[in-house]
Amino acid sequence: MNASGLPFDDIRELVKNLPGVDENSLSLVKVRNDKIRAISGSFGQLEEVCEWLSAWSGHSPAISRPLVALFAGSHPEAVQCSSQSVADEVSYISAGGAAINSICAANDLGLKIFDLALQIPVGDITKDAALEERDCAATIAFGMEAIAGGADLLCLGAVEINNSISAGCVIAALQGGSPQDSIFIEPQETTDIEPSKLARIESALAVHDNHGDDPLEVLRLFGGREMAALCGAILAARVQHIPVILDGYTALVSASILKALSNDAIDHCVIGQLSGGTAMETLAKKLGLPVLSSLEIIAGNGCGAAIAAGIVKSAALIHTGIKIPR
Repeated sequence: MNASGLPFDDIRELVKNLPGVDENSLSLVKVRNDKIRAISGSFGQLEEVCEWLSAWSGHSPAISRPLVALFAGSHPEAVQCSSQSVADEVSYISAGGAAINSICAANDLGLKIFDLALQIPVGDITKDAALEERDCAATIAFGMEAIAGGADLLCLGAVEINNSISAGCVIAALQGGSPQDSIFIEPQETTDIEPSKLARIESALAVHDNHGDDPLEVLRLFGGREMAALCGAILAARVQHIPVILDGYTALVSASILKALSNDAIDHCVIGQLSGGTAMETLAKKLGLPVLSSLEIIAGNGCGAAIAAGIVKSAALIHTGIKIPR
């Protein structure tokens, strides 16, 4: 990004100039879908998947370089977990022993996991801002560079340990309503954590009640580095014409920040699958994005998106592989 007076100005300018749908590619896929339907019957939602792929990639449905990118950050206001828990999970995935590793192997997906200064938690949002503007903008830029190696389908998620208070604050600040509605219960927690989480969310919102209507300021005050990096990766994918599959509550929260900046900023995204109860279901409905499956996986770490990527790859192969009589 080019330097300007304020770090967030470049991001706002980028969001204003995001590329749109490739109407020609979309039209060609719709025509072919009609022909396939005539000889083979309907493939249901897989037809829509192919239309989405072509609309945002600018070419016929084909996946050759799918990538799962996961971001990990640490927060000081965790109720049960520490930054060491996040580091342990990053090491576990890096060593190849996690569920996401097996799913990526099964679907021939690349996998990258990014440690975002886990030894330095963001600020305690019940007292201070999570990040300074320059640091927040730099982390968004890092997320944009994280996919620089190339991909034609991007699955995005986070290591969802100890960041649900931060995520809840972002949603409550962006969308209003009761903080109770924005609480996400992490897989390793029990429901008796809710009162403590709710108290921390209410405390943080009271401290930072001057964010106005600026989504990037909401991110800076309440978010984590993983959310900032996810925002950057989503934007970079749009610029590079890469369709995106989102996984987990943190990814949906990050997408909400961009949608608040511009209503069409996340139109190139779909949701891999829903998990995490009412808060995630409510947020998904507000985002208005298609959901590819209903497996109710709560493992996180990109698992839902990686499984959905297998569905997307199958849809593309069906679409391009069926022979249509002349």
